[in-house]
Amino acid sequence: MSEAPTPITIDPDPLAPYAICPGWKAGGLIFLSGQAAIAEDGSIVGEGDFDLQLGQTMANIERVLEAAGSDMSRIVKVTIYLKDMANFPKIVEARKEHFTPPYPADTIVEVSSLALPELLVEIDVIAAG
Repeated sequence: MSEAPTPITIDPDPLAPYAICPGWKAGGLIFLSGQAAIAEDGSIVGEGDFDLQLGQTMANIERVLEAAGSDMSRIVKVTIYLKDMANFPKIVEARKEHFTPPYPADTIVEVSSLALPELLVEIDVIAAG
């Protein structure tokens, strides 16, 4: 019998006001909610600055994975949502900085908006537990 899915908890949890769990562990995998440039205190990091937002987003991914007992090297799939596809080259550079070959499977899409109007990028992740 497999273990029941378990929520990933972080403290402080900047997603709690939005009724969102940071992620779940289920069936040997870790599923993260979309991570964005939201600081631990709930404030938006880098309003209007894609580089700062991407850096905070990656730091948030690392933080939630660590809370789940995993790390960036165990990511198998990312889905990246951009408000402007002109930032795609920066995503490629970030992949090279934060991941190693073989790189995670990836889907990237341009969207007209994200959950909060100040956000420029959001990334959700599936990782091995």
